[in-house]
Amino acid sequence: MLILAIDTSAVASAALVSDDALEGVVGSFSTEDTRSHAEVLAPGIEKLLAEADVTGADIDAIVVGVGPGPFTGLRSGIATARTLAFAWGKPLHGLMSLDAVALEVAESTDAPGEFLVATDARRKEVYWARYTLQEGQLPRLVDGPHVGFASDLPDLPAYGAGAGLYADVLRADPDFSAEQPDALYLGQFALVRLAGGEELPDSTPLYLRESDAQVPGPRKRAL
Repeated sequence: MLILAIDTSAVASAALVSDDALEGVVGSFSTEDTRSHAEVLAPGIEKLLAEADVTGADIDAIVVGVGPGPFTGLRSGIATARTLAFAWGKPLHGLMSLDAVALEVAESTDAPGEFLVATDARRKEVYWARYTLQEGQLPRLVDGPHVGFASDLPDLPAYGAGAGLYADVLRADPDFSAEQPDALYLGQFALVRLAGGEELPDSTPLYLRESDAQVPGPRKRAL
């Protein structure tokens, strides 16, 4: 199975992962800029496919990170994934973006137990979720996702860029204090779950907040 994974919940990233390739990774890219998703995503995917000598016909499924994340960035990835799935006639699945960081933690630590993943939600808040990790298993979501102040989070080891921003109140792991959700880990998570016969969610976004944009009300009469 060959999966194209896309995530723009924080930075723009995409990856090709396969159960036939060495270590499962065909190719990937990730930006550092959190505000240029629309400009870099489509050209990045085009280059990724070209370098791997892959076309849309070769893709078996598309997986997209559904957040939580800011409206503009998240919409860029989901709209791109939906467009490609429609154009190529491929199934589209969604995964919570925080799962990508949780899998990266699981692959980098031998200590089972509960932990938090947190990313920057701006407005002095974080997006976060709570996971449990048992040896030899995928991380399992226990609670979340939520958006809130870092000081209100449970007292557990915390991973991700959100934890790094608020290391004064969170038990942030210094080795993971800048990590953002990455499509590479999202695709690997999806590959394992699909291979195990699981059904993945759809591409409905997890915004967790109301939009700042409001539909204007009726004009007030002057008299």
